[in-house]
Amino acid sequence: MSRARWAGRLWASASGRFGLIVVIAIVVIAAVSLVWTPFDPLRVDIANRWASPDAAHVLGTDGSGRDILSLIMAGSRTTLSVAVGAGVIATVVGLSLAALGALTPRPVREAVAVLVDILIAFPVLLLAMMISAVWGGSLLVVVVSVGIGFGVNIARVTRPELRRVLHSDFVLAGRAGGLTPWQNLLRHLLPNVAPVFIVQLSWGMAVAVLAEAGLSYLGFGATVTEPSWGLLLSELQQYITVHPGSVVWPGLAITLTVLGFNMLGDGLRDATDPTLSRRSAPDATTPPPAVIA
Repeated sequence: MSRARWAGRLWASASGRFGLIVVIAIVVIAAVSLVWTPFDPLRVDIANRWASPDAAHVLGTDGSGRDILSLIMAGSRTTLSVAVGAGVIATVVGLSLAALGALTPRPVREAVAVLVDILIAFPVLLLAMMISAVWGGSLLVVVVSVGIGFGVNIARVTRPELRRVLHSDFVLAGRAGGLTPWQNLLRHLLPNVAPVFIVQLSWGMAVAVLAEAGLSYLGFGATVTEPSWGLLLSELQQYITVHPGSVVWPGLAITLTVLGFNMLGDGLRDATDPTLSRRSAPDATTPPPAVIA
């Protein structure tokens, strides 16, 4: 499928279009926050504690006088860094385990299957909290924990798909043509398991956003020197009965970001699914429907 057609199918999908717009917006906001925010997001201004939204502070301020809009913009960098970092680690771990579990001799495949079954028994958030308790809370711990946890999930789902596609005619033809198993993996196997992989990866990145927010809320993630939506939500939640409106903004940012990653994954799955592409392609042997006058 050409890139133009792939992009067209992604944009034609309502979920893909919404997810793409949200993710691009997060990327743009994070990039802009590197060079500009309305105020220093960490600057404490006691004189402006709990300022109502106005022209200067569009979303108001928190109990320390910090501008909430600036905190939301700066926090997008943390969110995006965690999502991308966890996604990269999950991709490397997941595809490596899936390939080892599909293309290696039987003893190795069985050992990999047992390892995946053991690792998948640990919930991602529990694993992150356990590691944070030992090594101390930090964003790096969140990224590594979530990346490894969802890498195992990707391996569990992708490995059976690789095994299924491994016996397809085009894979056998490539093997007969002299391709090595790893060349077949790159040329034929991975493109055909891409829809399943993309859905798992987008889900993992969405959960990475939730994990960072949740762990920062509990004190295991970002520190006070790192703007974070979860940390901001934790601080504002204490005053929800007095200033309920302030809690809306970090919660809305987290919700939209998670929804955007999930819906973008759905759109990418539909755009990259080769079987869907073949089903949607017009059949030259099928005559056009008759027109009734």
